[in-house]
Amino acid sequence: MRPSVRTRLTAVHSGLFLVVGGVLVLINHVLFTATLALPEQFVSVAVPSTSGPRPSVGPPSVLETARLEAVRDSRPQGVLDALEAFRSSAIRTSPAQSLVALVIAVGLALVLGWMVAGRVLKPLQAITSAAHRLEATGLDQRIALDGPDDELKEPADTFDGMLDRLASAFDSRQRFVANASHELRTPLAIQRTLVEVAMVTRPEVRDLGLRLLAANERSERLIEGLLLLARGDGGLAARTRVRVDLVAAEEVAACGPLAAEHGVRMTTALDPLTVLGDRVLLAHLVSNPVRNAVLHNVRGGTVRVSSGDSLVVVNTGEVITADQVPALFEPFRGLRADRTAGAKGSGLGLSIVRSTATAHHGEVTASPNPGGGLRVELVLPT
Repeated sequence: MRPSVRTRLTAVHSGLFLVVGGVLVLINHVLFTATLALPEQFVSVAVPSTSGPRPSVGPPSVLETARLEAVRDSRPQGVLDALEAFRSSAIRTSPAQSLVALVIAVGLALVLGWMVAGRVLKPLQAITSAAHRLEATGLDQRIALDGPDDELKEPADTFDGMLDRLASAFDSRQRFVANASHELRTPLAIQRTLVEVAMVTRPEVRDLGLRLLAANERSERLIEGLLLLARGDGGLAARTRVRVDLVAAEEVAACGPLAAEHGVRMTTALDPLTVLGDRVLLAHLVSNPVRNAVLHNVRGGTVRVSSGDSLVVVNTGEVITADQVPALFEPFRGLRADRTAGAKGSGLGLSIVRSTATAHHGEVTASPNPGGGLRVELVLPT
């Protein structure tokens, strides 16, 4: 796994500190060695003097110690021997002591580098956390970073401004879809009533009326789908405990006549599955894949609905390849150009399912069923 930016910054900081510290230790060793190499003209300074006692002003220095030893030996050579012994010992122990000090300093540099890197990267972590919290119901999340206007505050403010524009555009789109769909339902209801009245009063227009009613029904399904899509994108105003397995059982029972009409056999294996959400939206969330499994099946085919950790709908039908699956989740798209234009649906089924699952903090996945058909799995947080 690739190390985090904080780890890399700490490693770079400590590595540079180690290199610079190593150079300083080397320079210190060279200068220290040169300083201890006394020239011969200064050796006479270390020759003991017997002219009288010298005042003591503190602990005996190196040269004072050597002088006292030479006095005891009564020969100048003792001073030189003592100085040479001290010089060799100092040169021998100085690198080890410097390396120990360097190791301690590098350890402190690691700790301080980790703390400083975390403080420097804190605004970026705030941006990342805000991006993870974003959803249809959480576009009000903002970073609101405090501090001076610098290179770190600027991207945070830019991100907040982008969220403001995104929230405004999202709300505007939701209002437009909801209002347009709502306004269209009234004239469609009026048209349906007029057609039904005309069919009763004028039997000769019955065939035309049936075709008009079918077109009207298709338009109503489309508008209902748009309303559900807008509601799902808008998130949930309130959540209650919902038994998804019971909802699935009701939807399977409701699709029974449709399945019998298409010659499709339905089976269930429903274990308890409780989630927090909107029951009406969850009913549409379940009914869409179940209804699609019946409509896009073959005569004599099967539909199996099961629940446990997730809700799974598997149906037989025409062969679907893996590269065709993503198109099923796009609005008004399908396997064929006539799939959304026919009487089977509005072309919004799986789009509504995905939008509703996202509003419930869940996800929906689809995969080809071996032998033909589709397997749709709804994963909802319990």
